[in-house]
Amino acid sequence: MDIDRDKKNLVGLGRVELAAALAELGAEPFRARQLWHWIYHRGATDFAVMTSLAKAFRERLAERFVLRRPAVAAAQESHDGTRKWLLRFADGNEAETVHIPEEDRGTLCVSSQVGCTLTCRFCHTGTQRLVRNLSAAEIVGQVMLARDALGEWPSPKEDRLLTNIVLMGMGEPLYNFDNVAAAMKIVMDPEGLAISRRKITLSTAGVVPMIARCGSELGVNLAISLHAVSDELRDVLVPLNRKYPIAELLAACRAYPGSSNARRITFEYVMLRGVNDSPIEARELVRLLKGIPAKVNLIPFNPWPGAPYECSTDAAIAAFSDIVFAAGYSAPVRTPRGRDILAACGQLKSASVKTRRAERVVEPELA
Repeated sequence: MDIDRDKKNLVGLGRVELAAALAELGAEPFRARQLWHWIYHRGATDFAVMTSLAKAFRERLAERFVLRRPAVAAAQESHDGTRKWLLRFADGNEAETVHIPEEDRGTLCVSSQVGCTLTCRFCHTGTQRLVRNLSAAEIVGQVMLARDALGEWPSPKEDRLLTNIVLMGMGEPLYNFDNVAAAMKIVMDPEGLAISRRKITLSTAGVVPMIARCGSELGVNLAISLHAVSDELRDVLVPLNRKYPIAELLAACRAYPGSSNARRITFEYVMLRGVNDSPIEARELVRLLKGIPAKVNLIPFNPWPGAPYECSTDAAIAAFSDIVFAAGYSAPVRTPRGRDILAACGQLKSASVKTRRAERVVEPELA
């Protein structure tokens, strides 16, 4: 029997919620600041280590609260240093998180849902039905668990192994915006996890009504999973396009708060052999992006069991990149990372999902 199951988890609470939880205990307001420091700056997992708090108060905290991270159901490491964790949550459901080390950065790919509702044709996650949204605690817990594994407590100011966050894992983050926003506000807090909003990128398949809200409330970098330059093809590859077609999506991008040449919107384009990789499509992409501060991230298709597509040839990818680059847009080709452990872009999928009725997930502001 898990005696801590019914205790309130303090991980995932913002400053206001943490203060309210402690007020129920009759604690002075400054205690919330102390707890914030221990939870989010020092990464404490046990109240007993919080030596700036009186022993009796620590015991009272332990009676009412827990500091729970997701559990690690499985961990894998690629030959290229990429690490993937299959995380199990309190209800038995699972999601994956990936850390990608590079010479000048370390990026954590964070999931926002168990499964996904969007069924993008080239994405392994899209073959797994949506089970539920992740809570703010389960989202920020992914960052904290990675910090645990990398030995990065207290939150370092320099020489970090975890420098960037991309909300590009399992799920559509704009269909779980409230929890994503709550988690990212904790992550960005300079007295906690202290990862700058300029180091955080939210990737969306194009939930148009939520894009402006994302920019105004979070101000993080925006990435658009585009993958096609015609509505006819994008309707197949990214079925959400039937609701929010390319013209509407690009209009929302042009209006995205804070976008500029210094903070360009990234357009992700997975390269599918004979499907979307012709020079004609490269030139049409350039036309579509006119007037948007943009860069194009070309992603060689990462295969997965049963995938209906193949990766474009190196020559086709190079030719596509050259056309986009010649028009004045940065068009780097992403180096596949973690393919051997199915940790690359588009390959994430839970090993198992607890059977239960899927949640009905709607756009928050239209619900």
